Amino acid sequence: MDRNGPSGQAFVFWLVILVWPVWDMVKGRAHPLWLAIPALVVFAFLHFAVVRTAFDGRYPMRLPIVLLVAQAGVASAAALAFQGRWYTLFPLLGLAAGVVVGHLPGRSGRPELPLFIGIGGVSSLGVLAGLLGGEDGGALAANWYGTVTAGVVTAVILRLFTAIGQLRDAREELAEAAVARERLRFSRDLHDLLGHTLSLMVVKAQAVRRVAERDPAVAAEQAADIETVGRKALDEVRQAVSGYRGRGLADELDAARMALADSGVDVSVRRTGPPVAPRTGALLGWAVREGVTNVIRHSGAGRCEITVRNGEDSAVLEVKDDGAGQGGSGWQGGSGWQGGSGWQGGSGGHGLRGLSERMELVAGTVQAGPAPDGGFLLTVTVPATATVDAGGR
Repeated sequence: MDRNGPSGQAFVFWLVILVWPVWDMVKGRAHPLWLAIPALVVFAFLHFAVVRTAFDGRYPMRLPIVLLVAQAGVASAAALAFQGRWYTLFPLLGLAAGVVVGHLPGRSGRPELPLFIGIGGVSSLGVLAGLLGGEDGGALAANWYGTVTAGVVTAVILRLFTAIGQLRDAREELAEAAVARERLRFSRDLHDLLGHTLSLMVVKAQAVRRVAERDPAVAAEQAADIETVGRKALDEVRQAVSGYRGRGLADELDAARMALADSGVDVSVRRTGPPVAPRTGALLGWAVREGVTNVIRHSGAGRCEITVRNGEDSAVLEVKDDGAGQGGSGWQGGSGWQGGSGWQGGSGGHGLRGLSERMELVAGTVQAGPAPDGGFLLTVTVPATATVDAGGR
């Protein structure tokens, strides 16, 4: 069994139960053998076929249903003909019915008719065969209980893993939507940031072209204005990329709460100490965005804890989840992964590497790796003296 649920082989394995009717044949309690052996072989083949076709999406569900009906007919005929331990065919039949029911689409808010008809039908068939064969009440009850339990447990397990798969798909879709919204926001910010500035530069460049020959002084003045506007635009772009023109720490924490909650991850946010400075808050806000995005997309976590501690010497952000790990998207080593012995080489991921480069410019640190008590931990430390422009100037 893996994270996608049990495979068909797990249910074929239970053909080992057929050792009981085989034992009856060995002891000479099943006559005639020329009929008992083919009956057992046909039952085993039908059980394998039911499981195989139910787990294979290339076959329509009506095929395993027809095979299940045939398997039920063989089980009933064999149990009536040979009796004894041949009634153990019915729990195996219940298992096959659970496989079929578990793969049928569920209908929320409506009675589970497939469950009642499929598992209830084969369990009732087992009781009827026992009554016709003269079994006592204890044997009938045991046979009925084994058939129902095998069917219900199998159906519930398969339905559960189906629901888990749907939730996993929904989480991935939410993560992709969150990334798309963030890309749209960033493109909108760049448009708002550069649209007016570039338009102004174009106008002044046209003025320089018109007056360059007849009034060089005015052209030089306009060219100086272009240089000033260009430098300002370059500075604003660097600030936007570095996160100084981002939403800030408080807004990023609010966005993180919403994104994690929408993805089905329980989140708790704790803040201690005085409010952080705007530049420090912008850097920590970028770290929150990067950490939460990876929690949603790669960790498979059910809970995430975000902690901000602002002290006299530094501000520390921790993003911790209880997932199995964030092996994707560059969280495995890289220039920004600080291990116990220092910085590890490697390509890393763009998000973590970019975050590390920004922190290096302000003498900050980034640590990412397994948490001591399980899960994954991202720790970002920004010193109180962080005054260097993280845009790279």
